[in-house]
Amino acid sequence: MQGTYKTGPAGVGQSHPMNTEPTRFDTKIAVLLRADLEPWQRLNVTAFLVSGLGTTVPEVIGQPYEDAGGVAYLPMFRQPVLVFEGTKETLRAAHGRALSRALPRAVFTADLFATGNDRDNRAAVRAVPTADLDLVGLAVYGPRNAVDKTLKGARMHP
Repeated sequence: MQGTYKTGPAGVGQSHPMNTEPTRFDTKIAVLLRADLEPWQRLNVTAFLVSGLGTTVPEVIGQPYEDAGGVAYLPMFRQPVLVFEGTKETLRAAHGRALSRALPRAVFTADLFATGNDRDNRAAVRAVPTADLDLVGLAVYGPRNAVDKTLKGARMHP
């Protein structure tokens, strides 16, 4: 997609074939994973967490794709998803900061590894008070500065 993307008002992407400048978004999509997760858990948690953003924050979704043969593909996020890792304490602190900043967020708790469907997932989260959630993942979206402050203490995923 080299040279085909530019930002419009508030970072909203627009197709523009003549623009060759790199895009710098004023918003950020970030996932914070607990560092002690197994590789398969990291992938699973990341996929689950970001799935909620597109339905609640529609401006994060770009335009549909189409290949040269005319085959259509689903639209995806219009900007990168940055993945971070941290300790259980880092995750808990980031969750508190996301709540205090009222950022759109998704959580994944350790209890969800034992459930097998959406209904049981929601029941598992609902059964635990906010301060007691055993968080293994958190996704946040918002202004770059607010997301950066929310993830303070986390490091980029290796």
